[in-house]
Parts: sequence; structure tokens; C-alpha cells
Amino acid sequence: MKKFWALFLAAAMLLTTACSGSGASSAASSAADSAASSSAAESSAASSGVLDQIKANGVLKVGVKADVPGFGLQNTSTGEFEGFEIDLAKKLAEAILGDPEAISLQAVTAKTRGPLLDTGELDMVIATFTITEERKLTYNFSQPYYTDAVKLMVKKDSGITGLKDMDGKTIGVAQSATSREILQAAADELGIKVSFNEYPTYPEIKTALDSGRVDCFSVDGSILGGYVDDTTVILDETYAPQEYGVTTRLDATDLAEFVDDFIGQLKESGELDEMIAAWNL
Repeated sequence: MKKFWALFLAAAMLLTTACSGSGASSAASSAADSAASSSAAESSAASSGVLDQIKANGVLKVGVKADVPGFGLQNTSTGEFEGFEIDLAKKLAEAILGDPEAISLQAVTAKTRGPLLDTGELDMVIATFTITEERKLTYNFSQPYYTDAVKLMVKKDSGITGLKDMDGKTIGVAQSATSREILQAAADELGIKVSFNEYPTYPEIKTALDSGRVDCFSVDGSILGGYVDDTTVILDETYAPQEYGVTTRLDATDLAEFVDDFIGQLKESGELDEMIAAWNL
């Protein structure tokens, strides 16, 4: 009889332990599911609350060009930025924060603007950033606020009248810009061979053209217009329309939607055209 009760008690303890283990496992699973759900909710809130974060910070951080006359140029005397894209950035600061001066402007190049946006150092980029299908996989773009096209600038005494005359010559382009790919495709169609030198800034390309290190300076025509002088000429040929859009991170969906709507309103009211005309673009 004693042996029977011993076996019965042992079996009962095993059953109790098993039930207890199952409950612990269920509780752990429930806690894990709850944590995962909470994490997902936080992630969703973060991706949809960029506008609120900007408002909480009280400042809009925008990447702009510092070397493109008419669009974004930093005054060497005052250190202030000026140009059409600077005005657009201030309009957005006013729309979001109620103050056009509640803005922090940072100079960017074609190579640095993307990484600075990726790291969160910038809320948006308004810096002659061309909209392409490939770039749409990485960033959000607003509807276009300006349309341009790639052009060529050469020395007046070079004898170059078009891309067809560039066989065996060197073209200066900006790092990470679309100009190189566009002109390479055009050169291939013409059956000519061209080479490229890439530079971080536009003034460096102009200096290379002046010194003879490149035979041509190529970028969007409106940008070239700020660098033409008595010794150079911008050729009539144009390649691949370039549409500029305000650029934000892919996860900043609320900000992207706000900006897109705002650009649309500026277009519809005619104010965008007035801003462009004010800078003779």
C-alpha cells in the first residue's frame, strides 16, 4: 500500500510540473507576442510621425546646394544661402512650423545629399535632385517643382559645336550625378568614344574646363547658366529632361505627403512660377 501511494504522489507531481511548464511557456509566448506587437507599433508610429517630430524640434533641417547660382548659392561675404530652392525651403518651414526662418540649411553635393538624408541629419533635400525610377526605390520624391535638361558647356575657341565633336575628348561631371550615364548613352548612339572626370563641386569642374583638364563641362542647363562667362558657351543640344523633386526618406511618409501636397498648391496658385521667374530661371 505504501508503495502504491508513493507511486501515486510521484505521478501527481510530474503532472503538476508538466502543467506548470506549459503555462510558463504560454505566458512567455504571450509576452513575446506582446513585445513584438509593441515594437511594431512603435516602428509604425516613428515612420508616420516625422512631421510631429519636426514640430517638436522646432526646426526644419534641409540640405541645399551652395554652388548653384539661382538655385542655391552661399554668399561668401555673409555666409547666407540664397536662391529659388532656398526660398522653397523657407516656404516649407513656414507651412510646417509657421516661421520661414525656423530652418537649418546645410550645404550638400550630389554625392553627400543622399547619405545625409539616410542618417537623419537632414529632414529633406531641396538640391537640384533629379527624380529617377531607380532613386524612387530609395527615396520619396515630391511632384516636380522644376524641369531642366542636361547640356554641354565648352570653351568658345574649342571648335566643339555638339557631342559629335567630342570623340576622344573628356567631359567633366559631378560625382553621383546622372549626367555621366546620360551622355555615355548618347555617345554610344553616335558611335564616339568619350571619357569622364568626376568632381565633388561645380566650381571644380569649371576650373578644370578653364585649365584644359576637361574639354566640356556637363550638367543641367540651369546650373551651367551660373558658370558661363566670356570664354565659354553653352551648346544648344539637350539630353534627357531632368525633373527636380523635394526628397525625403522612404519611411517619412507623412512628411512626403505633406510636401507633395504643398508643391501642388504652389503650382496651382501660380506662386511657384512667380518664384522661378524671380530668379530668372
